[in-house]
Amino acid sequence: MSPWIECVPNFSEGRRPDVIEAIVAPFRSKRGCALLDYRADADHNRLVVSLAGAPEPIQEALLEAAKEAVAHIDMNQHQGAHPRIGAVDVIPFVPLRHMSMDECVALARAFGKRFHEETGIPVYFYEEAALRPERARLEVIRQGQYEGLKADISKPERHPDVGEPRLHATAGATVIGARKFLVAFNVNLGTSDVRIAKEIAKVVRAFSGGLCHVKGIGLALKDRGLVQVSLNVVDYEKNALYRVTELIRTEAKRWGVPVVETEVYGMVPAAALLESAAYYLQIVGFSPDQIIELKMLEMLDNNP
Repeated sequence: MSPWIECVPNFSEGRRPDVIEAIVAPFRSKRGCALLDYRADADHNRLVVSLAGAPEPIQEALLEAAKEAVAHIDMNQHQGAHPRIGAVDVIPFVPLRHMSMDECVALARAFGKRFHEETGIPVYFYEEAALRPERARLEVIRQGQYEGLKADISKPERHPDVGEPRLHATAGATVIGARKFLVAFNVNLGTSDVRIAKEIAKVVRAFSGGLCHVKGIGLALKDRGLVQVSLNVVDYEKNALYRVTELIRTEAKRWGVPVVETEVYGMVPAAALLESAAYYLQIVGFSPDQIIELKMLEMLDNNP
């Protein structure tokens, strides 16, 4: 059976519908590349796209979409709540089926070189594809965001992995890598004080001594009068979503603010939600094998 990957490219555009559509269009039309989901957020000023399919058509569609992003996004003018260093900010490859992590790493590195050749954008490799240990963490590469990297890229420790030590004139830089399935999970709080979200993020994220395999930042959702603890749960099997949610709920009570809602941004494995559903419903001895749709898909996969 042919290998399948997931890819979740993030673009620094969440406000102009015409630009968003131009970026997404190649993913709709490329045979062998399935557009699973795309979401644009105006406060973040960011577009997150979820793709699945064979490696070759996904790479071709990515290059077409990247060229649209370069044509329409000027990072010198870009503003948004989410950290970013480029018009095509990050491209992670995730092995789905008949594809090992080592193969995904080789794919990411080969694609990074081709991406630079065709766009002129310098590339950094992260997570499993990182060439330097410290660059396994995305937040290290994005330190200082676009403006900080623009000032520091000439320093040896901030040189890109592919390309000359200078940013693309308008598109900045791009981070490409291979990783496990990540759950983008946001918790919105009933306050406009972004300081509270930032303090709670410090408590929750691994980097500050919180939960392992959890990354988080605090952001303001100005249009809604709320703040957000924006999280990446990089290993949901080791820290379930309900555990993350309950820790944030506990910390929010200390500040006297409620959890208004949570968001799953993009695609998510069924197991990540089922574990939390079982927890909140207090189901004894629950197993994903009890979900009929999942069982049917397993049967179809075993009997193509």
